Order: sequence, then C-alpha cells, then structure tokens
Amino acid sequence: MASPNVASFSTLRARSYIYRLPLFTRAVILAIVAFWVLKFILWTISSTWDVRDWGALAPDELGITTLYRINTFPFIHLNGFHALLNILALTPLMERFESEYGTLTSLALFFGPLTTIPAFIYVAIEKLILRGNTPVMGASIWVFLLLGMEAIRTYKVNPYFVIASYNIPTWISPLVLVLVVAALEPRSSLLGHLSGLAVGYFCGLGYLKWLAPPEKVLRFVEGKLNLLGRLPHYVSVDQKTYGRFGVLPSTGSTGAPGVALGFVGNGQRLGP
Repeated sequence: MASPNVASFSTLRARSYIYRLPLFTRAVILAIVAFWVLKFILWTISSTWDVRDWGALAPDELGITTLYRINTFPFIHLNGFHALLNILALTPLMERFESEYGTLTSLALFFGPLTTIPAFIYVAIEKLILRGNTPVMGASIWVFLLLGMEAIRTYKVNPYFVIASYNIPTWISPLVLVLVVAALEPRSSLLGHLSGLAVGYFCGLGYLKWLAPPEKVLRFVEGKLNLLGRLPHYVSVDQKTYGRFGVLPSTGSTGAPGVALGFVGNGQRLGP
C-alpha cells in the first residue's frame, strides 16, 4: 500500500503534467470528451440522431457534402472506455509533437494531411480493393501515426534492440503493436491502424515534410494575431523544443546532429 506522501507526490505530478499540456493537445482531449458526452446525452434522451453515424469514416457515406468525416472520425468513439484508452495513449505523443513543432503547425497538420492522407488511404483500400464499407472511428489512427514517427526517430539513433542474440530493427515496434492490438481486440481496425502507421513512417523519413506550412507564414500569422500573448499554453514557432521540424538527439558524435524528421457497435473502432 502506497504511503500518503507517495500518493500525494503522484497526484501533484499528474496535476503538474496536465497543467503544462499545450493548447492544441488540450483542445483535442476536450473535443474527444465533448463528443462522448454528446453521444451519452443523446442516448439518454433516446434521440434518433447518432454522433457515430454522423461522424464516422464510412467509405460509402463519403461525398462532397460529407467530407467533414475525414476530420471528425478521430474525435468520435464507440464508448467511454474506448475514448479513455485513446486519450491516455494519445496525450503524451501529441504533447511531444506540439511542443516540438508548435501549436499552429499541429493545428494545420492534424486538420490537414496527417488526418486526411491516412483517411483516404483507408477509404481507397476498403472500398476499391476489399469492396467493403466498414466505418471506423477513434483517435488511435493518430496514436499509430505518431508512434511511427517516433519509431523512425529512434531507429536513426538506435537502429536495433537485441532479443536472444537477434538484432531486431527498432522501427518495427509499432507494427508489432498493431498486430497485438488486432489479436487482442478483433473489433479494432487493422487497416485503419496500418494506414496511420504508414503515414507516420513516411513523415518520420521526411518524405512528407513539404506538406507542412511555411515557417514564414506561421510567423506572420502569430505576430499579426499576437497568438502567444492572447492564448494561454500556446506554443510559438520560436518556442519549440528542438527547432523547426525537429533535430534528432545527438549520440555524442561530432558529426551532423541528425536528419530532419519532417513533421516528424456501428463499425470498427480504431484502438483497443
């Protein structure tokens, strides 16, 4: 049984961590919670309108007037437990990303290519190749995307880990996790997770860095609107942890510091 001092210390650390979360990460968490609360309220009053049917990524439902689905599906979850697991997994990854690349960059990328590209990959494969129409929802597509980026970052610094004298590439870790999640939770979307992971790998390798908004534009918007002064917990382009697009941590060599990471029920759910 933990002593009161240890419990108090853990509570203080948790409160401190939550207080330090940057703005976009907070907004994502609040949006996930808000959609779940809305779903719960509608279920309580026996409403015929279902948040999941409205916002899930369903290939056959995607059209000109429903393109919003490619941005809403990560915020919508099957139930509270599904939402909680994804929040716990996503928060530290999103917090790290935003702290490195800034709030405005995070907003542009996660309401742009880092969501739309894996969404279109999923829809294309599901509809054109598998001939299916399985709707997906959940923030774990972002979780595996960010894990893919982190895996490439780790691989560039520490290419292998050793298991029983075998050298296992470190980049393979998220792929193993995808298979484990698929085995433990059959209702999870293997294709959705692989779509997010693939985009994360490409981002980590720097192939998609051209999709990031130009720094000059970000500086102009930040200065014009005085976002740093007006918005609490906002992370400026000039306040990122590792600089523009990140720099790999040094291994102690005197050579180049590294390679730019770029930006570095009713269907299946994304995540356990």
